[in-house]
Amino acid sequence: MTGEPVLEAIDVVKELGSGAGKVMALKGVTVALRPGELTLLMGPSGSGKTTLLSILGCILTPTSGSVRVDGQLTTGLPAEKLAMFRRDHIGFIFQSYNLFPTLSALENVRIALDVRGEKGFKAAARAEEVLRDVGLGHRLKYHPGNMSGGEQQRVAVARAIATSPSVVLADEPTAALDTENGHAVMALLARIAKEQNRSVLVVTHDPRTLPYADRVVRIEDGRIVGEERRPDGLDAPEITDLTKRRKAHV
Repeated sequence: MTGEPVLEAIDVVKELGSGAGKVMALKGVTVALRPGELTLLMGPSGSGKTTLLSILGCILTPTSGSVRVDGQLTTGLPAEKLAMFRRDHIGFIFQSYNLFPTLSALENVRIALDVRGEKGFKAAARAEEVLRDVGLGHRLKYHPGNMSGGEQQRVAVARAIATSPSVVLADEPTAALDTENGHAVMALLARIAKEQNRSVLVVTHDPRTLPYADRVVRIEDGRIVGEERRPDGLDAPEITDLTKRRKAHV
């Protein structure tokens, strides 16, 4: 994959706790994410995956080292500016969906636009557009409680991409899904990376995600211990245009 990194961490160290309970969660991690690429971050429990994801997503600040997103240094920014930067450049997808149960799918996606000051007809049209793009045009007014797990996760994906972020960070997005839904969500994320030229990072321990990756980065004990790139010509399972499957129960 060519192109300048859209997100880059260099020699990142993160210490958690203090005194005798201090733990070095990350020990000099360097990693770069490029547009149009789906990267998996894999490692055992306690390896530092979630801590690294939080630092890349500008939720945590590193003890030392630097992070750049879209060429801008984020380390050292005050909390308010960091929150605005995160809002404008990074989309998040969580294992537990993090949807508001009293809001419809359309309203859940509109929230991401509301916090940027985008309201009214334009915001509603954009929310509907991304929901249709992930195959949920027939579920716009449905509430999370009336949707399957796969559908809820696709609402979360739509919310993450509604603001056109440069980077999409997904934390175990298939862990709560069955095989069919897990493949559907990974196919969707791979399609977003390729067709929308976004950088997508998936933190996972799920082997079902491997066929969709352009690159696999492995972390153990707070250090990057390996990196694999999928050979050219090795195709993932079909990256389906989910807009053609709107009536499928996923």
